[in-house]
Amino acid sequence: MGILLAIIIILFWTAHLLYSLLYVQTSIANPWMWFHMLVQGYLYTGLFITAHDAMHGTVSVNRKINNFLGWLAAFLFAGMWFPRLRRKHMLHHQFPGTEKDPDFNERHQNFWLWWFGFMKNYVTWYQLIIMAVLFNLLAIIFPQPAIFAFWVIPAFLGTLQLFYYGTYVPHRKPHTPDMDIHRTRTQKRNHVKAMLTCYFFGYHHEHHLFPRIPWWRLYQTKEQ
Repeated sequence: MGILLAIIIILFWTAHLLYSLLYVQTSIANPWMWFHMLVQGYLYTGLFITAHDAMHGTVSVNRKINNFLGWLAAFLFAGMWFPRLRRKHMLHHQFPGTEKDPDFNERHQNFWLWWFGFMKNYVTWYQLIIMAVLFNLLAIIFPQPAIFAFWVIPAFLGTLQLFYYGTYVPHRKPHTPDMDIHRTRTQKRNHVKAMLTCYFFGYHHEHHLFPRIPWWRLYQTKEQ
């Protein structure tokens, strides 16, 4: 199931991107442009969730297949390097909500300052070069306004969605005793909301308790 869902998300992301670039008119007055932009942003979130599951080895029991799909999803998301992401993410699980947590910001709890520091921590120079090359390759075939609308902006939307529901809301201060050693809070039980907001990763405390549970089964760990 993990392999199937990973492939479905990657194919849906690719197909919807191509459809949007080819057929959706880029005009502020066109409501369908905004709709497809949001859909593509949601699919970007799915790409990263797939890469995230691969970091925990839950996409496939076959290590090579698991790592390949994780690498592919991370690369498609924003030219990111899967092994580097995995190393940082394991530190997040080892030291959540502390100075040693690469996802946490001890000094800045303001959403935008924290997000900026988060992005600065993960964005690399080679990633920017890769994205610049890909942008120019896409620009050979597709108009630049469409590339911005359906490739660039949705990537930022996906990043904001992942950061808000997967880092900022669950790990921000104040850290209370009920957050235990994982220093994370969780969404109330609402599977539809949890799926629409961040592929069940609003159930964040449950993820830290059961990191080997894949995203598509995470709802099963939610008791209340």
